[in-house]
Amino acid sequence: MAKKVLLLYGGFSAERDVSVSSKDDICAALKSKGYIVIEHDLTDVWHLLDVLRNEKPDVVYNGLYGNWGEDGEIQGLLDMLGIPYTHSGLNASSIGMNKHLCKLIAKHCGVKVAIGEKTTYAEYKKNGTAIPYPYVIKPVADGSSVGVFIIRNAADSTQVSYPDEATEVLIEQYIEGHELTCACFDGKAHVVTELKAKNDFYDYEAKYTAGFTQHILPAKIGADVAATCCRYAEIVHNALGCRTVSRCDFRYNPTDGVVFLEINTNPGMTSLSLVPEQAKYIGISYADLCAKLVENATCRQR
Repeated sequence: MAKKVLLLYGGFSAERDVSVSSKDDICAALKSKGYIVIEHDLTDVWHLLDVLRNEKPDVVYNGLYGNWGEDGEIQGLLDMLGIPYTHSGLNASSIGMNKHLCKLIAKHCGVKVAIGEKTTYAEYKKNGTAIPYPYVIKPVADGSSVGVFIIRNAADSTQVSYPDEATEVLIEQYIEGHELTCACFDGKAHVVTELKAKNDFYDYEAKYTAGFTQHILPAKIGADVAATCCRYAEIVHNALGCRTVSRCDFRYNPTDGVVFLEINTNPGMTSLSLVPEQAKYIGISYADLCAKLVENATCRQR
């Protein structure tokens, strides 16, 4: 009997539009594999509970991104309900979303990370930072490069703005050089992509606008550099206990070497997304990748 899959998309984060733009491709892929698919746009948690109670899905495909979707919140809810879901569990999701905690774990495991500090937007406005120019300031817990600023001088710092002064931010040394990314499939990394964006860096516009970023797959880097990226990606994926698929981002130059930036435990699945592209390169079709996520779905057992 075919599995019933609830495709959960939309949500409450700044990445809602990314989620909505992915759901048609995911739905078509799952149906092509014989799954019964129910789509649900998450706008109200009580409504979601009613849908879960009435539909009784075998699996929830987590197509949510950002806060409330890939930070452990929806994972915890589904764990309590005993409903298997795709991608990583509560712990890996919450730690992966918290760039500061993830960096601490990566560093402890021998992965090179950028020099940085955690503070709040209010403290930054008041006291600045000891990190020398150029540096990057970004929210501790957000995705898709939302709220990221590259600060090269004092004038740039006046452009930094967040709606909530209590927002926790991570301030890091800016690493010049190649922008690289590497996916893990079932704990194993295979290939590295280099990203060449028209913008200053691989920001939200560059990620989701056709023609704004060139994907070089495989990256034209030394074999030792690619091996380091793959090794680091595997270390972080496994240290966090990620499930099925994750993607790690890096910067590289000959002076600093490979520097880990962050992990994405629920990577994007749009037509421009990197994980489906790398999956295809190693022989995993988009539909097979979606099916793999469903078949690996689980939840914390009570």
